[in-house]
Amino acid sequence: MIHVGEKAPLFKAEGTTGMIDLGEMLESGPVVLYFFPKANTPG
Repeated sequence: MIHVGEKAPLFKAEGTTGMIDLGEMLESGPVVLYFFPKANTPG
């Protein structure tokens, strides 16, 4: 589990517009990550 202030692990994931690579995104500058909770969503 990630806690406030900790660095997120580097990851790759499929997004709606293609692959997301956190390492590549960080090369451009700071990144804000938001993890949407699964509760109250279908699936």
